[in-house]
Amino acid sequence: MSPRRILPLLLLLAAPGPATPCSPQPDATRFVCTEPTLSTFPTGLPPTTLAISVEFTAMTTLLPTALAGLPQLEELHLSSNRLATLPEPLLHPVPTLRVLDLTDNLLADLPDGIFNTTGHLQHLVLRGNRLRALQPTWFQHLPQLQWLDLAANALVEVPPGVFHPLSSLRSLDLSRNRLATLAPDALAGLGALERLDLEGNRLGTLPPTTFAPVPALRLLFLQDNELQALPTGIFVPLRHLLVLDMAGNRLRELELPPVPRLDLDISGNPWACECPLLALLRRVSPRLTATRDTLCASPAHRQGQEVAAVSRAGDTGCEPKGDKQRLPDP
Repeated sequence: MSPRRILPLLLLLAAPGPATPCSPQPDATRFVCTEPTLSTFPTGLPPTTLAISVEFTAMTTLLPTALAGLPQLEELHLSSNRLATLPEPLLHPVPTLRVLDLTDNLLADLPDGIFNTTGHLQHLVLRGNRLRALQPTWFQHLPQLQWLDLAANALVEVPPGVFHPLSSLRSLDLSRNRLATLAPDALAGLGALERLDLEGNRLGTLPPTTFAPVPALRLLFLQDNELQALPTGIFVPLRHLLVLDMAGNRLRELELPPVPRLDLDISGNPWACECPLLALLRRVSPRLTATRDTLCASPAHRQGQEVAAVSRAGDTGCEPKGDKQRLPDP
């Protein structure tokens, strides 16, 4: 063999083979892997590991012992994988876990005791899975949970009192599910809740006492539902509300919580531009969001006009006897 051919052959034989995807580093405190070809959870992670991110991979299953030997683990990010099930003992070796992110997997259910040993969990993200029902057993041992994201699943109901153990919860996201109604005590036990997102469901109305258990609420998102009417006084308990979004529903009349300042979005509803609504909107107009598709549906002499313009202009047909008066029939 000529010398010219021997040299390339030697270089080829000396070249290192393909590296193992996302090999752990000894004594590291954070492990990150986004290798698309990864199909099994990495092994050999050092016991000093505090945070794990294994995301955007081809991983479909986890062994019950996947987290064994990681007693200090505080964060586990497993978003955008192909996980369809989780073993019930998975989190038993990591009692110090504070953050668990399972966004965009294929989970249709969770084991009853999956969170039995994670009493320090503060953030739980289950967004973008296939959950159809909530089980009370999931939340019985999560007294420190502050953030729960259940958006973009297939939930059709919230069982009464299912969140009752979550006394520390401050943010609950139920947006983009299939909720057509809420039980009167669906939010029972959530006395610390400050943010509630119900956007993009199928809610047609709400029970009068829906918000009684959540008087600390500051942000409420109800946009893009099918709300046609709300019970009188439904917002009365919400004396700390700062943001209320009711855009994209079928509401004709408006009632607001008893607060001095409120960021309000009423876009895309068929409003009845009568005296009570006009007087109410004039009071909140500096913080009102009402786009050009927010038009008066009635009465006839206001039909098709922009609600914001009508509320700014006032109406000479309203008698000055308070907000209870209505415009006379045209």
